[in-house]
Amino acid sequence: MRSPRPVGRWLLTILLVFPAAQAHAETGYDAWLRYPRIDNAVRDRYASIPRRLMLVGDSPVLRTARDESIRGLSSMFGEPVTTVTTRGTGSVILLGLLDRIRMTVDDSALPTQLRADGFWIGRVVTREGPAVVVAGQNERGVLYGAFALLSRIAARADIAQLNDREEPAAPVRWINHWDNLDGTIERGYAGRSIFFEGGRVVDDLTRVRDYARLLASIGINGLTINNVNANPQVITDAFIPQLARVAETLRPWGIALSVSIDFSSPMRVGGLDTFDPLDTRVAEFWKARVDAIYKAVPDLGGFVLKADSEGRLGPSAYGRTHADAANVIARALAPHNGVIFYRGFVYDHLMDWRNLKNDRARAAYDNFKKLDGLFDSNVVLQIKHGPIDFQVREPASPLFGALQTTNKAIELQITQEYLGQQRHVCFIVPMWKRVLDFDMQVKGTGTPVKSFVSGRVFAPRSSGFVGVANIGRDTNWLGHDLAMANLYGFGRLAWNPDLSSRQIAEEWTKLTFSDATQVVDTISGILLESWPTYENYTGPLGAGTLTDIIGVHYGPGIESSERNGWGQWHRSNGTGIGMDRTSATGTGFISQYSPPVAAMYESLSSTPDDLLLFFHHVPYTYKLRSGRTVIQHIYDSHYEGAQNAAGFVERWRRLEKLIDPERHASVLAKLEYQAGHAIVWRDAVSSWFQWISGIPDAMGRVGRYPGRVEAESMTLERFSTGAIIPWETASGAQAAICSAGGTCSARHRFQGTAGIYDIAVQYFDESDGAARYALSVGGRQIESWIADAQFGSSAPNGHTSTRRTAHRVMLAPGDEIRIEVDTMPPDGGAVDYIEIVPSDR
Repeated sequence: MRSPRPVGRWLLTILLVFPAAQAHAETGYDAWLRYPRIDNAVRDRYASIPRRLMLVGDSPVLRTARDESIRGLSSMFGEPVTTVTTRGTGSVILLGLLDRIRMTVDDSALPTQLRADGFWIGRVVTREGPAVVVAGQNERGVLYGAFALLSRIAARADIAQLNDREEPAAPVRWINHWDNLDGTIERGYAGRSIFFEGGRVVDDLTRVRDYARLLASIGINGLTINNVNANPQVITDAFIPQLARVAETLRPWGIALSVSIDFSSPMRVGGLDTFDPLDTRVAEFWKARVDAIYKAVPDLGGFVLKADSEGRLGPSAYGRTHADAANVIARALAPHNGVIFYRGFVYDHLMDWRNLKNDRARAAYDNFKKLDGLFDSNVVLQIKHGPIDFQVREPASPLFGALQTTNKAIELQITQEYLGQQRHVCFIVPMWKRVLDFDMQVKGTGTPVKSFVSGRVFAPRSSGFVGVANIGRDTNWLGHDLAMANLYGFGRLAWNPDLSSRQIAEEWTKLTFSDATQVVDTISGILLESWPTYENYTGPLGAGTLTDIIGVHYGPGIESSERNGWGQWHRSNGTGIGMDRTSATGTGFISQYSPPVAAMYESLSSTPDDLLLFFHHVPYTYKLRSGRTVIQHIYDSHYEGAQNAAGFVERWRRLEKLIDPERHASVLAKLEYQAGHAIVWRDAVSSWFQWISGIPDAMGRVGRYPGRVEAESMTLERFSTGAIIPWETASGAQAAICSAGGTCSARHRFQGTAGIYDIAVQYFDESDGAARYALSVGGRQIESWIADAQFGSSAPNGHTSTRRTAHRVMLAPGDEIRIEVDTMPPDGGAVDYIEIVPSDR
């Protein structure tokens, strides 16, 4: 007779041979699911957790819950946790559906019922002995409960009084990806797609499976794998088997596959001469496509659709409404219980910027408010959290409070498109919390945004959360270890939007790094300060991020948003700044809010300072509540932000002995880069506003940089001097440029006081090659590096401006400081300046 099917004795053998995650080099791949061995100091805290586990029921998802429990507990305990198929006597972990466990365990502690995906973890006493129960309302609930128990132990929580009931706030908790079939990712900052390559799904789906594990651990139940700017091939007969492979990989983790679709598909792949949503042939096309996909993927979650936005074809081509467009597809999905997420990101990107009444912020409300009540019950309107486009600070979209009978989901961007692109640490959870907790005052007080998207107010059938998370093939998924806190934080808020930012930051830190007090305090502190810090050195007071919106949305480009049709204007001129969105004199956007909220924003005196420039155009001399003028706040905030970014570096350094060396070094390099790029932002924005306003910085900092030596003033060999565009992204608006294929040098004779200094080289790391740089002092090389990063631009500008610092260099008067650049076609090399400051290390 064969022995009961233990979750693989082979797995337990591996876990016992390699019992602790910290025995291996840390790469960030395991993220918050590291399961490190419990230290002896707290081992007794978990002695009451049984080392036997019994699965009540059987299915792929339930087996996943069992296997994950075995994996995690065995790793953390450093000893095998085995499975049993019959209860027997002694303590045991019971894992299964609530209804099935109630048949096994007669205990009043068990809840009578749970909402969908909910779970209960608790202790019971039975005739056979004590048991720890993990019970779910459905199979996903069991899996979520298993992860919850593991995370409590991994975070070293006290579970002596284990009696936890959790239910998700919203039924819809989806992730969207913007991956293209060729393997590229729109707004992807961590390598190529894990789903696609060469026009098809990748052969090896191991990484997709491991990603599904991460998502399941934070309660995600839907995954859209392709770009909203969709390739229509994804719904063709030839491609459907590819989708089925991905769905099969996701299924054991309780995650439903979904795909983005192209609204013009009836014409582009269906052979029709129209995609008019009211044409019966179009309806038949969608029904046939949906039926074919569900035949191969019976648990498909549904579709995501971007239409009539940024050049995507939509119902306006035939004079139809967005409700017409959504419903024709929704009706094809309905028999299969599928849903369509219709993106509310619809606006005219060719607006006349000279018309002061034009306003992109109005677009979502103007397009969709009049359609409330006309959407089918399986249509979910996917609404960006703010009315523009993931800026560093925006108010909550008024559309959340305006729609009373339409399903709504809030779209939050986990990928840091306008927020440092995962090269800068920017923990976005506090920004999301500001929106989710904002009271729309639709029924008096007490109607925050989270109440609409969790279905507590105006509760249609479906509501929820959608996060855009463009993970890639980088080992640590998002390119920056600390960026993973945003993915984790999205899942936690989608499950429970009442959690605080601090709770989430501390939870994530304990699971990802350590529960040591210094580690938790330092990392959670950096995370919680990172968003306001980034805001300070980019775009304060609601002006927008002040980045290059025409290009890669990364470095400073203050004027790029003006005098074009994209509608991200900040209306800066020689006397003032800000968009007038008032009802009295401006665009009227404010009137889209409920009367109490509109009244608050209409008045200058009651508009919060941090959104002042979003709602009002004011003189630079307008005084804020702090007593500072707007222009002085712009100067001060940018200097404060850059200083705080530098502080992150020093705080992280102190964790060197407390974090594994691999991740400590990786994050340190990212923070050092961020500190240098924050200076680029500081100088560009401050210089530009001093130029346009004509008002100097009261502190005398802007334009005065002690220790800075402009490259164009150095003794140059084979360098030429050239202007940088935009001018404010280079110190002095110029740089020393070394032509592709050349070898150039720049020399400076130090004339300061003898001492120990830091020497920073500000150069441009263009994305078209790999120039070699070397820094020498007195004929001795002290630093060399290759400039081969990818910042999305092949020109010297604010995207590519980068800093390399040599620390604690002994200098004496007369010492020659020399920079050498060796370029290889097509790459050139460019140096902005060097900065020599006394070392404080």
